[in-house]
Amino acid sequence: MPGATDQLRKRLWTAILLRRGPQWLLTLTPLLLAAIALPAIRLYVLAVVAIWAIWLAADIMLWRRRVALQWTSWLNAAIPQLEDSSALLTAEAQTPIARLQQQRLQARLDDVLTAEECKAIARMRAKFSILPLILSLLAAGAAWTYHGHAPEADTSPAAAQTNKPIVDGEIYLNVTPPKYTGVAAFETAARDIQIPQYSEVRWCVRNATGAAPVVELADGQTLPVTKDCAKLRVEDSLFWRARGKSTTRYNIRVTLDQAPQVVVAEPTELIHLLAKDAKAVTIAISAKDDYAIVRASLHMTLARGSGENIRFSDREVPLPQSSDPKSRLWKKQWTLAELGMEPGDELYFFVRATDNAPDNPHTAQSATYTLRLPGPDAESIDATALPSMTKPENLRSQRQIIIDTEQLVADLKANPGMPAATLRSRSEGIAADQATLRLRYGQFLGEESTLFGNEEHDHHEHHDHGGEQEKAGGEIGVMKEFGHAHDQEDNATIFDPQTKAVLKRALAAMWDAEKSLRAIAPPNALPPEYKALAAIKELQAAERVYLHRTAFVPPALKEEKRMTGDMVGAMSYKRAQGAPNDTVPAEVRELVQAFSQDGALPALWSKAALDTIAARITDQEQKLNAQRAVQDVQDGCVPCRAELRAWLRGTLTEAPVLLQARPVAQTPFRQTWQGKEQAK
Repeated sequence: MPGATDQLRKRLWTAILLRRGPQWLLTLTPLLLAAIALPAIRLYVLAVVAIWAIWLAADIMLWRRRVALQWTSWLNAAIPQLEDSSALLTAEAQTPIARLQQQRLQARLDDVLTAEECKAIARMRAKFSILPLILSLLAAGAAWTYHGHAPEADTSPAAAQTNKPIVDGEIYLNVTPPKYTGVAAFETAARDIQIPQYSEVRWCVRNATGAAPVVELADGQTLPVTKDCAKLRVEDSLFWRARGKSTTRYNIRVTLDQAPQVVVAEPTELIHLLAKDAKAVTIAISAKDDYAIVRASLHMTLARGSGENIRFSDREVPLPQSSDPKSRLWKKQWTLAELGMEPGDELYFFVRATDNAPDNPHTAQSATYTLRLPGPDAESIDATALPSMTKPENLRSQRQIIIDTEQLVADLKANPGMPAATLRSRSEGIAADQATLRLRYGQFLGEESTLFGNEEHDHHEHHDHGGEQEKAGGEIGVMKEFGHAHDQEDNATIFDPQTKAVLKRALAAMWDAEKSLRAIAPPNALPPEYKALAAIKELQAAERVYLHRTAFVPPALKEEKRMTGDMVGAMSYKRAQGAPNDTVPAEVRELVQAFSQDGALPALWSKAALDTIAARITDQEQKLNAQRAVQDVQDGCVPCRAELRAWLRGTLTEAPVLLQARPVAQTPFRQTWQGKEQAK
């Protein structure tokens, strides 16, 4: 039964196609979307689509072969009624019994093998594979990524003229950048260009015929193009056009020479505190420039001593050159012996770099970093940077208070049954020492001291004497409300705000420790005591302040005038009182008023407008746009006056706000009306 057998295979193959078709289309979809959305790389996407087509053909051939070889086993597994006899359908029946058996199997298949059963066989045999879809998504994603990072083609008219050849009779440019930039000279046809600052631009004509053309610049200057060309040293961005031939303007944008960039990578903190047992420190610095660095050095200043006996020593170390002249990178691990540092010393250093600009070299300098090596711990408060003061014999240092508290805590652990009276006596004794030390520090913040007096008595006495005046709104109450009290803690000291903040932090920690000690809780007093000690150490470390040394250069004085008393020709130290100046120049005011009308413009208005734009507009693009507006008005564009007027008004950043009073007659009706409004 060859015809029936072919029909069975065709039905199974159709079911396999319906099963595999969605997977083929789903794998193709990301590639088609990428080809449509990314025209710039469409060829690459189409190459991936060709690979997909090869995979599709191979997959179809594979499944055709599987259906031809395995369809009988598929039927036996899916239809139990066939009793594993599907193979009889593939052979030619030679006997009547074989033909009868084939007819019986065919009849069963007609009843059992429906369209749903064929779909079930296809679902079982042709399972969905996710690998082709993943590969397709990866290919599409790679195409999107490449398109995002690839430089976009510039379709602007300026870009279209980039490769424009130089034509005889047309103006072309010959640009010679400064030698120190390392940029090669080039020739180009009329187009927008970007050049380094101080480049020499020459406008030339090859095989000129007729009258010599004239180049009009943005600042109103005109340059006739002769046989020797027109030459200009460009310092600022500008635009130009050929007079009479075309209204097309071409931009010459200038790339300014930037100052070097100096970075200190290590240490990362401006004030780096070294460990007491430190033997070395790493300093990593870098200096970069857009063209080249000719000089870079590390400047170090070592401070040693304390109080008024502080000595400074300076040192300069040049940074070694690298293979790239545009950068200098240096990282070195210095031993403290190389730096000359001893315990208690501070090293201040900064980096200075200079570029290779011949006329006006740029110099950049980093911030000043501090390396601080702790010295021996001070044993008393007298080593701090606070003003000296007579110290009572019973005044102890913060470190001694910590030692006493730790001893009391250790005694409590060793002897838990310590008598309560002894514990209270020792704890309150330490609290009294802490209070005495706190009150001494409080004097430096302007607080009233009870170091030698009774604080409560003084407070009540002061309150009793001043209470009546304060309650009655007397002199003291008025001064407190509206006056400036010079005996307040923030106004009665000589310290800067940073030192005051450290002092306040120390006093707050001492007060917390005192409260814990008076509450007979010595363990709770140790943390604030250590905070107070840390604040005192910070005050000690702030004793030295480093400032860059600046040199005073006196004015030149002739030797023959020295010690003569002759003041003729010497500048007087007296300065005349300056008269109030009008922040709006008269010429700018006249131009703004003239451009608000359609009449004739003042004489030499273009020169005044260009001078104002050049002096008051610093942004290069804004300056070019304002100069274009001037040229448009020169060409006779009346609506362009409003744009130029707006540019000129924008230059008046310090124009005063004029408030003018209007006279209003105070009639009885107006007075009555105002009274009713106020009553509401």
